Amino acid sequence: MLAKLISGYKFVVSRVMKADFIALLLIRLYLIPVIFAGAHSKVLGFSGTVAWFAQSTAEGGLGLPFPWLFAFLATSTEVLGLICITLGLFTRIIAIPMIVVMSVASLMVHWSHGWLAIASNSMESSKRMVAFLQWLMENFPGRYNYITQFGDPVILNNGIEFSATYFIMLLVLLVYGGGRYVSVDHWLKKVTPAWRSQ
Repeated sequence: MLAKLISGYKFVVSRVMKADFIALLLIRLYLIPVIFAGAHSKVLGFSGTVAWFAQSTAEGGLGLPFPWLFAFLATSTEVLGLICITLGLFTRIIAIPMIVVMSVASLMVHWSHGWLAIASNSMESSKRMVAFLQWLMENFPGRYNYITQFGDPVILNNGIEFSATYFIMLLVLLVYGGGRYVSVDHWLKKVTPAWRSQ
């Protein structure tokens, strides 16, 4: 009986492993809008990004030296990362600078806010939001219904939770690549002898 269970388990695992490329594709698809949002805002608001990088931490900036250079590096990394991860092209290579950018963002922007990306109910900001919504419901029920029609509003805590999640996803792409069949890397490996060892 135990031997049959183990045999059945091995059979199921072998079948699932044949579809491992789907998990890597889903990770890439999940990251595309995340990377796009960052790249898009930096490209369109490049001067604002430079100013934020230069602004002192006491004023809400990052206080970086050479702000134009660092803004250019962050922007170009995200733009190139968006293209490469979308296509599954040089996936392992581009994952490295993307991990660096994500790590710097986590440490400089999100770390001081703790883990949670969304404020929990016990945080003061959430308590104030609940009190405001209660007041709104009592005094302006139409406005309350308008605001809550598509879900409850939340307070962004800006912690490292999302950054850590993206870091882990990029680490998976660094280790496993873009995936069989669904990445340019896979097909380059098929047709380019020098690429086969990658």
